[in-house]
Amino acid sequence: MDSKSVVSDAAAASPAGTGTGSLSVSRGKLLLPASCEPPLPNSPRKQLVWVVFGGTGHMGRSLVKCALARGDRVTDVGRTFESTPEEMANQHENCLGMLCDVRARQSVSRVIDKTLEHFGRIDVVANCSGYGVIGACEDQDEHEIRNQFETNFMGTLHIIQASLPYFRQQGAGRYLIFSSTSGALGVPGLGPYCATKYAVEGLIEAMLYEIDSFNVKATLVEPGLVRRDEPDSNVNPLPTWGHFLIKPASEAYAHATSPALHAKRMVQWLGDRQPTSAVKCAELVWQLAHCSYPPLRLVLGSYAIESIRDRLRSVTEELEDWKHLNYPAAPETEGTSAASGPAADKQERDREREEEMGDANVEVQDHDT
Repeated sequence: MDSKSVVSDAAAASPAGTGTGSLSVSRGKLLLPASCEPPLPNSPRKQLVWVVFGGTGHMGRSLVKCALARGDRVTDVGRTFESTPEEMANQHENCLGMLCDVRARQSVSRVIDKTLEHFGRIDVVANCSGYGVIGACEDQDEHEIRNQFETNFMGTLHIIQASLPYFRQQGAGRYLIFSSTSGALGVPGLGPYCATKYAVEGLIEAMLYEIDSFNVKATLVEPGLVRRDEPDSNVNPLPTWGHFLIKPASEAYAHATSPALHAKRMVQWLGDRQPTSAVKCAELVWQLAHCSYPPLRLVLGSYAIESIRDRLRSVTEELEDWKHLNYPAAPETEGTSAASGPAADKQERDREREEEMGDANVEVQDHDT
């Protein structure tokens, strides 16, 4: 799906898209392609119950607000070491505020159990939680690397294992798992973080085959360079770049042009000018929960589209450059069989040998004559 630029500020002013392969804009509102049967504006729809892990982060806050504004009910899950129970309480009449450490399976299970007790059911589980360290692979210590895996990968696995038994019993359910462009390409300065997101992508893609018969669906959301949904202020609790820490570079990687500093340079260059709107991303993700045929991946933002497209093009070109090691080159002369493989190679060698022997017999006959 090509969502290039539709989540930028200029999206609302762009003309309506057509076809099933692109997002469209109807009267200034972003819509998913008709092929996935998204909810139409002003049409009746079922009230869904959400559990949003990481609901206090960049995307999580916008997604919670979007779902509540459209009449859904939401369990907003904040981080235990970042928020207090008082901050999470009394947000909205349709909102249950909770705290959770996704690294702990029991903490995640309590959220699921409490949501079922409070709302009676769960329709959508969204995981917006994440943690990353910006720094060279060599510079990051074992604790930092393990913590990223425990939060991003094991946290996702805990959420799935705590909720999937209920979804199977219910015969329906929807996972919206926030990955990243870092789950589709390696970003210098974010090696371990990329590794966690690659792991999440492999987990969800494999799991889809296992849960399809239970009518449980999942989508990997891959946004790129998302800015905060609120203006900067002294009371804004969100850090500029979400839950990322910048690790000072060692001498070997401290040069100004070092590739390992790429992610840090991006942070310093963009500041709060990230091109992708969290509000518009949240609108599209909300539609995902209400659509009938969600995609495996939803890529959001022109940066995400272009960088992932370039990476896939590079992989394809490299495959073509080296495929001759496995597949013999096709014959170039007209009339030659296009067959390939060991049998065809043997036939070609036999034919050449027969021609050589025939030429030798001619020479002998001439000599005898």
